[in-house]
Amino acid sequence: MGSEPFLPYGRQLIDDDDVEAVVQVLHGDLITTGPVVTHFEHALGQRIGASSVVACSSGTAALHLALLALNLQPGKRDAAIVPSVTFAATANVARFIGLHVVFSDVDPETGLMRDCDLEAALCRARSDGLVPRVVLPVHFAGQSADVPVLVDIASSASCAVVVDAAHALGSQEPGGIPVGSDQSTAHMTCFSFHPVKTITTGEGGAVTTSDPDLGQTLQRLRSHGITREPSAFMNRDMGFTEERANPWYYELQDIGPNYRITDIQCALGLSQLGKLDRFLESRAAQVARYHERLAPMAPLIRPLKNLHRPQTGWHLFVALIDFDAAGTSRAHVMDALHKAGIGTQVHYIPVHTQPYYRQHSPWAELPGAMEYYRRTLSLPLFPGMTVDQVDRVVDTLQSLPELQA
Repeated sequence: MGSEPFLPYGRQLIDDDDVEAVVQVLHGDLITTGPVVTHFEHALGQRIGASSVVACSSGTAALHLALLALNLQPGKRDAAIVPSVTFAATANVARFIGLHVVFSDVDPETGLMRDCDLEAALCRARSDGLVPRVVLPVHFAGQSADVPVLVDIASSASCAVVVDAAHALGSQEPGGIPVGSDQSTAHMTCFSFHPVKTITTGEGGAVTTSDPDLGQTLQRLRSHGITREPSAFMNRDMGFTEERANPWYYELQDIGPNYRITDIQCALGLSQLGKLDRFLESRAAQVARYHERLAPMAPLIRPLKNLHRPQTGWHLFVALIDFDAAGTSRAHVMDALHKAGIGTQVHYIPVHTQPYYRQHSPWAELPGAMEYYRRTLSLPLFPGMTVDQVDRVVDTLQSLPELQA
């Protein structure tokens, strides 16, 4: 490895401004349930054009809250449609609320659910005697799925749409619609602020919606199902004294988890949000360099297909490598790169192949997902990474005898 620093596949960039923002909250009166959470939600809403933003403790919590807010009250045969190429949480939250999961295939060149994939999954669900209730499209690696088209198909099947946009802060849907904005036709959009995501709060997430009623429900559910808003009180005899709201009073109107995010985390998020454009520009420059340097190695190695959305906030750089044609294995390449100080990862193992879902979901052959999985390898991409470091990654790939074009 020599003196070169280890390059992980992704990591956060924390500077002195971030540290100072967190320290200020630590020295203040409230480190949770304070005003910084609201400030962060407002700033995020302004940045992406969302009128209702509810921040929470993780991206998984965001997805769970969104499904709870739909109040689906699932029956024994109700189901969610989830693309198989995603992190397990997208499917797990559907199981949390009692839904079956029917997995859709994806485009092997992008990892994204297409209209044909959704239509096939809806058809399979019905043939298995299931009733689709919600569709969870996933934006992958920063590129957005075609939400307007998927919403049209889902709506015709009487399904709600909750978008998993953990990878896509700062991205746009077709037509220049900012992901998570009020212009989106999805019911809700969910973000993650895990350290490897575009900005971080340490752990954290958020749900956005244009529906004010859903926004209020999300706020209640985030904190046990409790409201302290006098205008929403149901027990007026207990909530008021002579028409004045009782200062101690609150109401439990739903059953919800504790998915609150702290002011400490939101202070970091606010600071990071101010750097979002710089982070996006850095990632875009790295992706452009990867494309340039890997072009001579095609077709053995090539990037995900670029859909050329109006704006893509790249979260991952995924290379598609024909390991079979090279006569090598992914494990061998990952080991060789690690020895050279380069970290890689696989995003993702198709969720439908996991033992739990083999037991609890109807099996389907998903050739697109499996073709994508056989070739995928995520290479380093993070703010602060330099073009020279991109060159180092590609030079190392080119130095492996099996991968020389």
